Formats: sequence, structure tokens, C-alpha cells
Amino acid sequence: MANKLELTWYGKDEPIRIEPRLLIENTALSNTVADTDTENMLIHGDNLLALKALETQFAGQVKCIYIDPPYNTGNAFDKYDDNMEHSIWLNLMDCRFRYLHSMLRKDGFLFVNLDEQEHAYAKVILDGIFGRQNFIGDIIWQKRKGGGNDSRFLALDHDYILVYAKDAS
Repeated sequence: MANKLELTWYGKDEPIRIEPRLLIENTALSNTVADTDTENMLIHGDNLLALKALETQFAGQVKCIYIDPPYNTGNAFDKYDDNMEHSIWLNLMDCRFRYLHSMLRKDGFLFVNLDEQEHAYAKVILDGIFGRQNFIGDIIWQKRKGGGNDSRFLALDHDYILVYAKDAS
């Protein structure tokens, strides 16, 4: 398309190569003993490796996905670093969004929870993957009640949940 709009960043065109992985159930952490008919899984580990492992078995079969990715706030937490260079964050999310898109059924939905730091960038990436016509909308929810916001200019007390359908038609 000659007049296509797109978001570009360093490393965007460099493919991320991931070796196929196997998921091995840890029965000590599993709830399948309590509910042998469950179709749910809780996977502990790197989410990109898990998505790659799930791809062969579940591509095109998942009805609903909710993710709460790193907000890229500039902070470091115990479990992960939330202070990535912007291009690195974009590469990480683009790759994961593509895997998630491939996992969804035709009538599937993706919910992506973010704050104002990366919301707009994630929307542009998702528009490119899902198509703008499959953007359902933003759910805006208040994350704080009452005071406690010490912002100098604006009281930012809400997060966004971007909602996409695999095929909104």
C-alpha cells in the first residue's frame, strides 16, 4: 500500500527467533488434581517462550486473552525491569502481540491493560496487526480512589484496557 501509515523503531525489522519449547507440567503447582476437567493453565516462566510452546497446540483456538504487560514506567521491580529503552519495549510487545493474534479464534478477543506511558504506541502496533476495523474500544478504569496522586499537572488515576477482536465483523 503506497500511503500506508506505520510506527517505526530501531530493530523493528529484525526478526526475533525463538526455538520451539515444550511445556512440562509441575504437578506440585498444578490444579488438575482438584479439577481434572479443567481446560485452564497457569504457566510460570517467560511469556514469550510459553507463547511459542502453546502456538502449535492452540493457534486459532483461544476465545479470550487478557494481558497486563509491563507499563514501561521507568521503575525496576523485584520480578522484572520496567525501565526499558522504548525501542526494546516496542519490539517485545510487537512480537508478543503477533503471537497472541495467531492464538485467537476468528471470534476471539484480546484485552491489553496499560497506562498512559505506552497506551498510544500499543494501539498503533495493535492496529497494524489486527487492523483498525477490529479495534473495539478502550475500557478506562479508575485505579485509585480519592487522593494520593501527587502529580504536578494532571491527576493520572486511571488505566486503559485496549480491546480488539480478531474479526469484528
